[in-house]
Amino acid sequence: MTALSDLAVRIMGTQAFRLAAVSATAFLAAAALIVGVLFWQTNTLLTEHVVDELRSTAAELAHEAASSKPDAFAERIRLLSRTDGASLYFLADESGRKLAGNLRAYPREIAESPAGGVFRFVRDGDALGADRLGVAVPVPVGAGLRLVVGRDVEEQLALAARIKRTFLWGFGALALAAIIAGIAIGRSVLGRIEAINATTRSIMAGDLSRRVPMTGAQDEFDELAESLNSMLERIEQLMNGMREVSDNIAHDLKTPLNRLRNSAEAALRESRGAEGYREGLEATIEKADDLIKTFNALLLIARLEAGVVEESAEAFDLGHLVCDVAELYEPVAEEAGLSLAIEAGEGIVASANRQLVGQAVANLVDNAIKYSAEAARTRGDGSAGAEVSVKVRASSDMAEISVADRGPGIDAQDRDRALRRFVRLEKSRTKPGTGLGLSLVAAVARLHGGSVRLEDNAPGLRVVLILPLLHAAQRSSRGQEIGEARAP
Repeated sequence: MTALSDLAVRIMGTQAFRLAAVSATAFLAAAALIVGVLFWQTNTLLTEHVVDELRSTAAELAHEAASSKPDAFAERIRLLSRTDGASLYFLADESGRKLAGNLRAYPREIAESPAGGVFRFVRDGDALGADRLGVAVPVPVGAGLRLVVGRDVEEQLALAARIKRTFLWGFGALALAAIIAGIAIGRSVLGRIEAINATTRSIMAGDLSRRVPMTGAQDEFDELAESLNSMLERIEQLMNGMREVSDNIAHDLKTPLNRLRNSAEAALRESRGAEGYREGLEATIEKADDLIKTFNALLLIARLEAGVVEESAEAFDLGHLVCDVAELYEPVAEEAGLSLAIEAGEGIVASANRQLVGQAVANLVDNAIKYSAEAARTRGDGSAGAEVSVKVRASSDMAEISVADRGPGIDAQDRDRALRRFVRLEKSRTKPGTGLGLSLVAAVARLHGGSVRLEDNAPGLRVVLILPLLHAAQRSSRGQEIGEARAP
């Protein structure tokens, strides 16, 4: 019983129950007003109908009394009194002696009110105490006669009482139904909220895989649950990403830090004097620079993912930018024994951060040269077939910058993971790097509303950086910026 009472208290304390109770109260009040008006109108119509009948009957009898003898008129009243029905009559002489009618006596209330009214009466033949309620009016008939014409209204009162009882029973049934509906609605809402609370408690306890259950009703609660589940999915992805970053930092930065420490210890142990210390410090600085580059890349990726960049967007020719970047890497490719092929169309204009896009393209070209050269040395065929291809082309409203190499490539199941921070596949664990190159490219693409796609180059890898083109309507208003972007 205690548990049930606690549940009832909780249900009645819910906002849904209060809203249901307020709605039910307003509905019942409106229903009471409507039924009350209907009851009053019905009673008024019945009363007016009775009064109209009495007035009509009184007029007819007054006309008959004027054109008939007193004895004939008394006989007429006797005949009318013998018919069954609700009509009431009482005819008396000047002294008050009853001549005809179905009333036992002249109504005292009518004698006191010449205009007529309501009175209590007993019919002839009825037992004493069986008085009923009637309405009557006096009729002027002349010749020293006194006539009262009335009507029994007990049936009308019974009808009114029946209507009143029906209204009260209906009002009570509506109130009970409103309470039951409020409890049912409150219990349903409370159950859905409890499901959300249970999910949140499990998540706070550490189970990030929990999701808010959905009933499939496609109601507001399902929409809320869908939004919460999307948020929880994103939070779980971010937490897993943080966990993966932490694991990768521990794995990939531990070795450089150990090497940095070992270089410093080796410099201290050597007794070659100033020259030995100088070489040790130079090696330490070189390793520290690599670590600083790693953390700078991490900071830049974090800023990109937060949408915070110092430089504003500008309109520039992507083909011109890619050619500039490729020209910088041509000596590097030649030194590695590779050929660098560039194919860039004219008039492919984007509105983006020029420096960031250039850095993303540089990362792709640098990776392509590094892995193509390693693959060529592994095969022992020098530069044969070891070509790095860079292309820029427009496709619909997007521009595609593709960089293809002849390296080991990336398996299809690993391509999504390769775009995450610090992810280094087993094929590249032995090569220098931080695992941030592709993740930086993906962050630049997301910042500008684009994307990155990894494809098979058979053999090798093709990375496609997709960026939105500058809208044609914007080009005319920014023609000066475009001209400056293309100028040498």
